[in-house]
Amino acid sequence: MTSIADHPLRYAMTNELHARPFPVVAAPSRAAYLAIKPAANAAGRDREADRVHLISLLDRFGAQHPQPGATHYSGTIGRHSLKWESHTEFVTYTIFGLGVAETPFDAQTFSVFPKQWLAESPGTRITSALIRVEVAEGDEGIFEKANDWFVPESLAISRVLNDGLVMAGDFRIDHSGHMRFALFVRPGVGEQRIGRVMQRLCEIETYKAMSMIGLHQARVLSPQMEGIDKTLTSLLSDMIGTINKPDVMLQSLLEVSAELENIVAQSSFRFGATEAYKTIVNQRINILREQRFQELQTFGEFMMRRFDPAMRTVKSTQERLSHMSDRAQRASDLLRTRVDVERSAQNQELLTSMDMRAALQLRLQRTVEGLSVVAISYYAINIVLYALGPLEKYYGISKTVMAATATPLVLLGVWWMLKRIHKHFD
Repeated sequence: MTSIADHPLRYAMTNELHARPFPVVAAPSRAAYLAIKPAANAAGRDREADRVHLISLLDRFGAQHPQPGATHYSGTIGRHSLKWESHTEFVTYTIFGLGVAETPFDAQTFSVFPKQWLAESPGTRITSALIRVEVAEGDEGIFEKANDWFVPESLAISRVLNDGLVMAGDFRIDHSGHMRFALFVRPGVGEQRIGRVMQRLCEIETYKAMSMIGLHQARVLSPQMEGIDKTLTSLLSDMIGTINKPDVMLQSLLEVSAELENIVAQSSFRFGATEAYKTIVNQRINILREQRFQELQTFGEFMMRRFDPAMRTVKSTQERLSHMSDRAQRASDLLRTRVDVERSAQNQELLTSMDMRAALQLRLQRTVEGLSVVAISYYAINIVLYALGPLEKYYGISKTVMAATATPLVLLGVWWMLKRIHKHFD
């Protein structure tokens, strides 16, 4: 053996690939199928509550419990076999019993689930089905039975796995509240093969039902989206030409964008899950390798006519929602740019006005400074004349001559002094 250490998850991840084997189903036999989903936040549900509910059923029959944290379980309860699986949004229970009842699709098999136990379920029924498995050596009688058991206009029937089996159903809920499916098995077909086909049938029905939840959400969102679309179109029309109150319009656009983003956030998981479930439905049908039975519609054709249009509606709603969100974002960006440009122009005008006022103030300041030079010089000359007064007495120089001589010097001195003061403060 090698001495290299294994990754801690190596065995767990490898075993996960083999953890959910197909059921082994004999013919003739019957099965009852139940899928349970919480009404809200199914992906984030308390999965331990699912296991507690399973254990409650097992304890009624004294059956062995699943491992802690298990996501699947197979065991025996009374005279029946049980297969339980936990999925992202739902859990499934399948009851298998040998033989078939004289009355086709007798709901007695479903009564293995006690009424009280069903009432205590941590979720609601997303789908349930009764499956009848019969041996059919040839095609004789298959059409007559299918036409009697199912609604003719909805009947889907086809040969699968190289005509090893014929499967039939109408995807309608019968009077007892269950879907109905029938498997007509050729002699010699292995029990594991029958189990695989039954498993695929249950998966097709379950994932189809889960996908249709997306259609419901699309229909609920449609009126709301219509109102938002009208508001958005009106705002975009108002953006053409002069906008009186761009700030108010920008706020309205931002509110529309926020509302759209909120819708996207609330619906993205459901729409994404719907796309994934739709893919699984189509994949499961393709795996069965259907062949036409007596010119009747196959399961693939039924889905193409009834199921695919619903899925296209969901896809269209998702794309429209994304497109509206992009439109609102682009409009907000354009209007924001327009508001910014207008504000820049207003700011430029304000700056120009401020520059003009500053220039005017500078001119006034210089005028005042000129007057200040004259005023200061006037008083300075008077002081000088007082100081030079004795010269008139001793030298005979008149005040007029002294004033005429001192005035230019005083003016020049005052101007020079004020200039130095301004230069110092600048």
